[in-house]
Amino acid sequence: MFNITLGSIKSFLEKLTNVLIPVIVVSLLLGIIFGPDAPFIGSVYINVSKIIGMIGQDGLLALISIIIILAYLKK
Repeated sequence: MFNITLGSIKSFLEKLTNVLIPVIVVSLLLGIIFGPDAPFIGSVYINVSKIIGMIGQDGLLALISIIIILAYLKK
């Protein structure tokens, strides 16, 4: 009945990720510019701030490390 394969699910998730990542990046940039009080944008900014805070005091260092690792894996 349903012809769903692992490849089609992977393809769908890749397409979804390609759409959502720029939305999150723009939301973060606008959250930095307009602050956490902006509708929708502020929520994304606050959530990412909480995630970085959960990483610990070295949150910025951890974030930079994650970016470097992701950049290496993307090659």
